[in-house]
Amino acid sequence: MKFFIDSAEPEEVREACDWGLVDGVTTNPSLIAKTGRPYADVLRELCQIVDGPINAEVVAEEAATMVEEGQKLAQLDPKIVVKCPLTVEGLKATRALCRRSIAVNVTLIFSPLQALAAAKCGAAYVSPFIGRLDDIGQDGFCLVEQIVKIFKNYSFATQVLVASVRSPHHLLRAAEVGAHIATLPFNVIKQIVKHPLTDIGLKNFLCDWNKTKQHI
Repeated sequence: MKFFIDSAEPEEVREACDWGLVDGVTTNPSLIAKTGRPYADVLRELCQIVDGPINAEVVAEEAATMVEEGQKLAQLDPKIVVKCPLTVEGLKATRALCRRSIAVNVTLIFSPLQALAAAKCGAAYVSPFIGRLDDIGQDGFCLVEQIVKIFKNYSFATQVLVASVRSPHHLLRAAEVGAHIATLPFNVIKQIVKHPLTDIGLKNFLCDWNKTKQHI
């Protein structure tokens, strides 16, 4: 399973990369806006840090303009994956961009049939938002499981990129149902490598070792 980091903060991305836990990056207009920097500068810097896909989202609502924006984003760096929303216009743009050999991640997916539509239009990735489904009392992982099964049934190359991950438990369930990728906020990445028993065990081991007054 691949881990993407859901962040537009270069320092967060760099630190997580140093741990060996980042295979790619997802950004969105909100994350880019929080940096207070020009979007192109942020994306170029992320491309220099990470040896993997860097997802950047269009902001237009009409297909023709989405395609124009997608082409501009793709020209920033070969690593750029263009994010389009799951709307009729977004699907039109996805099809057009894919025909131009530009990888597309169709985002804001909340049903398996939306994911199927995106795959049929050539999407490289689909992003079901499981945390937002949890917010309204639905099981987001039932959705992910359905998408994974449908894609296997018809041998789609489209990868399932689980988004809106809010806890290590979300990541665990995504892995259990066979999602290809999960995109994780920096705070969730930090949580998955921590466990109190690990800390206690290490402390005890070092205490016993130090008593021997030896050196390796």
